[in-house]
Amino acid sequence: MPRVVSLFLPGWPIDRLRRAMGASAPPPDARLVLVGREGSRRVVTAVSRPAEAAGLRVGMPLTKAHALLPDILTMPADPAADAAALERLALWALQHYAPIVAPDPPDGLVIDTTGADHLHGGEARMLGGLVNRLAASGIFARAAIADTRGAAYAAARFLADPVCVVPGGGVAEAVARLPLMGLRIPPETVAGLHVLGFATIGDVLAVPRAPLVLRFGALLGRRLDQVQGTVLEPVDPLRDPELATVRKVFGEPIGAPETIARYTAGLVRDLCRTLERRGLGARRLDLLFHRIDNSLQAIRVGTARAVRDEKRLTRLICDRIETIDPGFGIEIMELTATLAEPLALQQAVTSLVEEETADIAGLVDVIANRIGARRLYRIAPVESDVPERSVRRIAPLAPDDGATWQGRWPRPARLLARPEPVEVMALLPDHPPAFFTWRGVRRRVKCADGPERIFGEWWKRDAELAAVRDYFQVEDMEGERFWLFRSADEEQASSGIGRWFLHGVFA
Repeated sequence: MPRVVSLFLPGWPIDRLRRAMGASAPPPDARLVLVGREGSRRVVTAVSRPAEAAGLRVGMPLTKAHALLPDILTMPADPAADAAALERLALWALQHYAPIVAPDPPDGLVIDTTGADHLHGGEARMLGGLVNRLAASGIFARAAIADTRGAAYAAARFLADPVCVVPGGGVAEAVARLPLMGLRIPPETVAGLHVLGFATIGDVLAVPRAPLVLRFGALLGRRLDQVQGTVLEPVDPLRDPELATVRKVFGEPIGAPETIARYTAGLVRDLCRTLERRGLGARRLDLLFHRIDNSLQAIRVGTARAVRDEKRLTRLICDRIETIDPGFGIEIMELTATLAEPLALQQAVTSLVEEETADIAGLVDVIANRIGARRLYRIAPVESDVPERSVRRIAPLAPDDGATWQGRWPRPARLLARPEPVEVMALLPDHPPAFFTWRGVRRRVKCADGPERIFGEWWKRDAELAAVRDYFQVEDMEGERFWLFRSADEEQASSGIGRWFLHGVFA
């Protein structure tokens, strides 16, 4: 089932201008408006959030805006710069999220994420990460995902807060109560429908189509079909001419997996030659399949390091061919290196004395493309006494800097994501537990070692000035070993009174 993301940037012209101006940009609370021309009139084309809260609206004559707010700050609009920046944003989304991305002027993007959400932790987490990354760059955004482009467009503008996930098969229910502007029809058509008593998309979907199309034109009928998915609305993917790209156009459509694999190997060979001429290696490859029904299928693979090995790249792509539905046939295959890095030729050196170090980069690439690159990582030490802060995730092939954990006290092989509360009975307040209950199972303690006292990192925040933890290593009657701690502030530390938590499990 296709899944399409619509990214809505309600303040795009203002946000783009602020980013371009940098430190010289007006303060965030300034009532800023951008001004353009409609014929001989000067009108407001974009308003900041403080100006909108004060009553200014897009399309308002500038004279009326000055009459309402004499102290507004005006700047000239630059639609060409807005469009160019939107294309650059689309290229950024192309490199980070999915192989099929296109601008949706004047204030949005459309992203076909079919089969790509698992690489980002699911649809909700993917949308949240996208919106948060843009917010960190000073760009306010809302995003929605649905089965159709039209439904995602309407949900992003009228449902997302700031994200909205329309479940598969739930398009009709999701858009039924949304306003007619979510159909992407001209304002005059919306006004005409309002005159007839239609207020929502559901109202229009519930009546016969022919009279409405006869009165308002074919566009209304097409938009209704696109929202419901009865008419395909493919995304025309954006491509940077500077990216290394090769393509194959077929005289007769193909569809057999063996045929697709054979031509994939040829495209990879041609792309590697192009990359070699440029001195580059591929880090991410996108293979697009243009079907004869004007729809797109895509395969995206990535590598841990820059690669120009034909066999290795071909294998990574061919492992994903089973996810492609050729439909009635594929007429064009297009392979693009959407992310490439400089790669110099290296002389292979062999030694008869030292053993050659095994290269696991190929294995890492295979696993990462099956389960997602974010799920494959190594653990590296961090200088911190607080256990949950003493580790960090690094890339599987990141260089080893030689740092290690201090070995004064052993640490469990498995550290829980967050400490879980347990019920404990101790013979004396300062003693280790005699038994504890974790996840509904009561465990009797056979032996214990501790305590190891750990204080909070007072230099980070005041709340940790009094933080105290007493850790115990305990073993139950079945031989399983656990890492528990008693939490207490400085006033309770001497008495041993505090809540108990389980923080890890030893191998």
